[in-house]
Amino acid sequence: MTSDGRARVYLDHAATTRPDERVIEAMLPYLRERWHNPSSIYIEAQAARRAIDEARETVAELLGARPEEIVFTSGGSESDNLALRGVMDASRGRGRHLVTSAVEHHAVLDTAEQLGREGAAVTLVGVDGEGRVSAEAVAAAVRDDTVLVSVMHANNEVGAINDLASIGWAVRERNPRAVVHTDAVQSAAHLALDVDRLGVDLLTMTAHKLYGPRGAGVLYVRTGTPLAPQIIGGGQERERRAGTENTAAIVGLATAMRLAHEERETDLARDRALQARLLEELPRRIPLLGITGPRDASQRLPGNVSVVVGFVEGESILLALDLAGVAASSGSACTTGSVEPSHVLVAMGVPPDLARGSLRLTLGRENSEADVERLLSVLPPIVERMRALSPVRVEAPPEWAPWLVS
Repeated sequence: MTSDGRARVYLDHAATTRPDERVIEAMLPYLRERWHNPSSIYIEAQAARRAIDEARETVAELLGARPEEIVFTSGGSESDNLALRGVMDASRGRGRHLVTSAVEHHAVLDTAEQLGREGAAVTLVGVDGEGRVSAEAVAAAVRDDTVLVSVMHANNEVGAINDLASIGWAVRERNPRAVVHTDAVQSAAHLALDVDRLGVDLLTMTAHKLYGPRGAGVLYVRTGTPLAPQIIGGGQERERRAGTENTAAIVGLATAMRLAHEERETDLARDRALQARLLEELPRRIPLLGITGPRDASQRLPGNVSVVVGFVEGESILLALDLAGVAASSGSACTTGSVEPSHVLVAMGVPPDLARGSLRLTLGRENSEADVERLLSVLPPIVERMRALSPVRVEAPPEWAPWLVS
């Protein structure tokens, strides 16, 4: 609650989501009664094993995969690391070239950078002004020694959705042996994921972005894809990821995926409507504000509203919104607090000084029209007040013009 007794507004669903009560209920038996090690042979342990097997079948069905192609991990970052390092390590002797995009989550970018220090060749593909990766650009980067291409399904900052089917087709036309991975952490809550339709060999997702628990993730691995384990010391997950399974979190993940599938149309209708209201009203109410990411709603994640505000630091806006009872982000939650402008916005061509005024508002099941109206009532005066306090404000430079609505 805020100081005036009003409920706080949460607009950071891309960072994490509140676990659904139905997910928590599904998990509780495996925290209270069926807490046993699923690798043991006694009756209680086998009940935990069956729960994991059933969860694996649920996840596989919803992804259009086979149960044996599902690897449970601790989350999206581990899955991304396993995908990149696992394929590169397993492909030694065949090639050491990795292609990825300049706007990936740091779980991919930092892993690629580390692989580069270890001797791999890494090519970063640029994006267009709305944050999308083109199939043509990816294909142009693929070489005969390329073993892995990793392109995110949807961007976590600006919500741009990539055409993975076209990217996968273009990659295989250039090099049929190349493996295609996608980080689908952000899209899993909003879009139907079918690994064959997407044309991917590996896919990353995590539970806590779709109203499930933190600490549970998935790496889909198509049968025949080379993958060297990165955590060793046990035979779990078909010897692809050692460690005693987190039964409760795995059950929660599968439950959250099933609920997201069953309630997708309801979720989409709400998120799209609230998103449209913000995308329309924010530029009207705040001068020198620009929408970042795709203008076409069909090319943008539902609920994602990404903007830049001229002559104001994004972190300052966040602090003022927090005091007003609104939780938001200036970009990826993993980099909030950094003094550097968003690598995503810079890759899109947004001038760095304008990119420092970034603000990401991401809507979800908890939000209502009242939440949107609350934001629209508090954000414009916050920006006006901050601009009035700035001693250095001048006219917007010409290079800002393509990015500003007004």
